[in-house]
Order: sequence, then C-alpha cells, then structure tokens
Amino acid sequence: MNEQFGGKSVIITGAGKGIGRACALEMAKRGASVVAMARTESDLSSLKAETGCKTVQVDLIDNGAARAAMKEAGTCDFLINCAGTNVLETVLEMTDEGYEAVMGINLRAALICAQEFSRARVAAGGGGAILNVTSIAGHRGFNEHMCYAASKAGLEGATRVMAKELGAHGIRVNAVAPTVTMTELAAAAWSDPSKKDPMMARHPIGRFAEVEDVARSIVMLLGDDAPMITGAVLPIDGGFLAV
Repeated sequence: MNEQFGGKSVIITGAGKGIGRACALEMAKRGASVVAMARTESDLSSLKAETGCKTVQVDLIDNGAARAAMKEAGTCDFLINCAGTNVLETVLEMTDEGYEAVMGINLRAALICAQEFSRARVAAGGGGAILNVTSIAGHRGFNEHMCYAASKAGLEGATRVMAKELGAHGIRVNAVAPTVTMTELAAAAWSDPSKKDPMMARHPIGRFAEVEDVARSIVMLLGDDAPMITGAVLPIDGGFLAV
C-alpha cells in the first residue's frame, strides 16, 4: 500500500458513485482513513467492503442532516465535496423543484459541509485542505444546464472566498473543474451522439475523462506536493477550455 496519506483522514461526499467513489478508492489505496458519505446504503456497503471505510448515510439536501452527518464524521484532515446532481432543464423550462434540487446539493450542501469541516479544523488548531468538485459547465454554456452551471460557478466563487478566509488557519481550499466524466450522471446528459460527438471534437486530447483521471488530480492537490496551491480552480478537461 502507498502510505502517502498514512495517518490522515478524509471526508468524501457523494462517495457512493462516480468521481466520489473513485476518490474514496484512491485515498484508501494511499493510506488515508476514509469517511464516505452517500445517500444510497447499498453503495456505501459495497464501498465499505472494498476499502474498510467508515460510512455515513445522508441526504445532503436536508441542511440539518448535512450538519449532523459532518459532526458524525468527526474532525478529519481533508474534505472532498463531490456530491452532485443535475436536472436537465432549459431556461424556459426551469422548475422550482429542479432549481432547489440542483442548487441544494451542488452548492448549499457543499458550503455547509465546508463550514462544518472548517469549524472542526480551526478548533483542532488549523491545517488541512478542502477540495470542491465543480465543472467546465461553470465556464461554458451548455444547453439544459442553467441551474447546474449556476451551482458550479457559484462553488468556484465560494472556493476563492474560503481560500482567503481560511488561509490564516492553514487550511488550503481548491477546486477541480472536470469535463464530461464517464459517470451515470454524464451518461444521462451526453449519451445522444448528436450532443456527444461535437463535444468530443472540442477536446484536444481526444477523449472524455474517466473518474480515475479526476481522482488522481484531486489527490495531487490534497497532498504535500501542493503546499502553495490554494484558491485555484484546476481544469481536468483534456484541453477543452484552452481552445
């Protein structure tokens, strides 16, 4: 086992599937004690069987439940805010329910988790790091992604504020902005070849991201090799935003 994060602990929201699960596997492989948060018990059970992680079942749309889950998780060294959802609605079709679901999970829950994590870190003497998972959708306009784009752009703005305010406590805060990543959520949005093919053509590297690509980049930003990186948003996009 790689002991890069031996003796360290990490809370990962949205750990049941996709990028969050890949992060849990990667951090556990590198020696970290993982506290996995997710809504679906079966996802958590299989992840625990695979990694031995601690699990916390929670629906983060509930503010009180989110705070209680963070307290149950305890004081950890790192937080990866990975829980996310999307409701595909156009500007003209946006519903109150769609807005509340997307903004509630992608933005509000991330801010609550970051706040609770930071309070615990400050009480413990400071240090540690937060990593927020955003999206290239916060940088470019995609059809049917209005609320999703707003939530991810908002989280990037919040990342910069967190970095400024928490730096004095030795807490680094960064974000990653992945391109289309091969998850169940992405499959729903990009399975149609008429959408997928033009998007793929805009990636110089010639492919979409795999969850492991994103997880390894997150690990890099959390590790000791990035001590001066805070307030940054790292695109994990195969060059999409560069051209």
